[in-house]
Amino acid sequence: MRLDHRFLAGLVAAAAAIFPATAQTPAPAAAPVATSNYDPRLTFAPLTLPDPVNSYRSANGAPGRAYWQNRADYEMHATLDTAAKTLHNDETITYTNNSPDTLPSLWIHMEQNIYRKDARARVANGGQTRRRKVADDEENSNGRTTEGFVLEAVEIEQGKQRVKADYLLSDTRMQLRLREPLASKASIKIHILYHYAIPGVWGGRNSWGTSKQGDIYDTAQWYPRMCVYDDLRGWDTLPYIGSEFYLEYGDFDYFVTVPSNMLVAGSGELMNPKDVLTKTELDRLNAAKQSDRTITIRSAAEVNDPASRPKQGGTLTWHFHMNSTRDVAWSASPVFVWDAARINLPDGKSSLAESVYPPESTGEEAWGRSTEYVKDTVERFSKQWFAYPWPAAINVAGFSTGMEYPGIVFDGIDDKGKTLFWITAHEIGHDWFPMIVGSNERRNAFMDEGFNTFIDIQESAEFQNGVYGPKRDSEYSAANEHGSEPADTILKVLDDPAAPTVLMPADAYTWQLGHPVSYFKGAYGMVLLREQILGKERFDWAFRKYIRDWAFKHPSPSDFFRAMSSEGGEELDWFWRGWYLNNWRFDLAVAAIDGEHVTLVNKGQLVLPATVEVHYSDNTTIRFNLPVETWESKASVTWTGDKPVASVTIDPDHQLPDDNRADNSLSKH
Repeated sequence: MRLDHRFLAGLVAAAAAIFPATAQTPAPAAAPVATSNYDPRLTFAPLTLPDPVNSYRSANGAPGRAYWQNRADYEMHATLDTAAKTLHNDETITYTNNSPDTLPSLWIHMEQNIYRKDARARVANGGQTRRRKVADDEENSNGRTTEGFVLEAVEIEQGKQRVKADYLLSDTRMQLRLREPLASKASIKIHILYHYAIPGVWGGRNSWGTSKQGDIYDTAQWYPRMCVYDDLRGWDTLPYIGSEFYLEYGDFDYFVTVPSNMLVAGSGELMNPKDVLTKTELDRLNAAKQSDRTITIRSAAEVNDPASRPKQGGTLTWHFHMNSTRDVAWSASPVFVWDAARINLPDGKSSLAESVYPPESTGEEAWGRSTEYVKDTVERFSKQWFAYPWPAAINVAGFSTGMEYPGIVFDGIDDKGKTLFWITAHEIGHDWFPMIVGSNERRNAFMDEGFNTFIDIQESAEFQNGVYGPKRDSEYSAANEHGSEPADTILKVLDDPAAPTVLMPADAYTWQLGHPVSYFKGAYGMVLLREQILGKERFDWAFRKYIRDWAFKHPSPSDFFRAMSSEGGEELDWFWRGWYLNNWRFDLAVAAIDGEHVTLVNKGQLVLPATVEVHYSDNTTIRFNLPVETWESKASVTWTGDKPVASVTIDPDHQLPDDNRADNSLSKH
């Protein structure tokens, strides 16, 4: 999901370890050091992680020898009715039960029902149909409703029998009660015929809106989707009240019938380009697949040219296919400009970077560079973390702004410059977290937004030697939504007794704390692990293994914690407990200088390794690392140098979230 502009400045804290601030000059004297309330018995107590080790999930954080995962394959035939603003779909789900259990019923997400008048989200979110805060330029969703999914037929096919399903609707879920329970290792087909009214811009993740020259339909969460049945909870049926998703993997074959004047951009590979493109467009598309520079497939000048479409009047059907994905989405418009370029992947493989946008979004300072941004992001993340697995990565300028789906993301028509780059890198980054590594976004937002914010900070630092980095926005550097300096964002979370922990369910975050906790604290935790705790070499090795192990699978936070501890070669229970399971503060202080002796005090409950800079009276300087083991049994320590000390500074480069920097330095008079 998109980072709100007002919170972009908060990345200063999250990126501190990658983009160091200017070193602090030691103060003449420190403020008085308060008595420490630090209790090492809390920080270093044995830790039992939420999810136990068993045959399904190993002690080293990898899938266990008996790990299993169910599968959902989809075939869909959708028709867009632009006059009625309605989508019709004929859907077939092939569901395979790979679990050791016999399933008497199946649960399905019905997310269009969030727009119903009686949806529980409308009460939970104060009358709005989605959790995301409504921006000034969007229609307010208060009072706007649809009927949600209107079911015309629901049938079950087992063996040679196809019968009417016995189902129960419950808000944004549907339970199918099977006449014959689904045995382990068996499959079943579910046929659902339905339609729904497409919300306007207020629909957020599924919407239609009018650009200067024509309508754009951003179509996501548009079909009933299987809930996950896993070894952690059985059926995971959290209702859709605003947070994102947790879905099974499978193969998708889908057909979208639209008016012939429309272009459609969809997740996966376009299977019938000859049926829906002109020869000129087909030639340009083929050229783009071989080009490292952006190739225009349909220009702004051609948008209103009937010759840019292979058929006048009637409809065309676009056929897309995508393997090993947990979802698909698409966008359609008669006014799309379209360009593309080759993505170069490891081992000589390739994919295709694409952008579609209305004519008003063209220009080198705007969407004319979108494909370049997509290409660079995918190539860099593929090289650094895990090779991109899908045939295309598409950026769409429409009205469902700042939202991600496998292989396709929706951004804003007016985005340009560094903002477009930042948002593109962030949304495309979600292809890794949680689209490839399929964590549960409704429960563990930090494994989605936090991990992704962490990798997109690096993209901003490296793209064209950091032309758009570091990822901070000077327009918002004076104050953020809370009226505070941006560097205080993380500290305010740590200081706030009402702030949720990182492991709180995503819907439990308030809007004001959702970004600071799941995005920024989640990302900063990764920065601390990489830059301060494990070091780059150990972190990168361990994190890459975690990604490989859990690609197209369902890891939990416990799996991540075990993976980083085991492969990173470090006991990290103190960090998991302090940063993720609790909201503890970090606060070190210089208490005293006595000749060659320096007394350091831990005043907070969180511990982190820290750099200490010592200036001697003879004008020489040294630095040493203060390891976390310093605090295993005590709240203060005396360090002894080999000559008289003049001054001491803890964390001189401002790498750590120290709660009170006033007592980080002390000078001897």
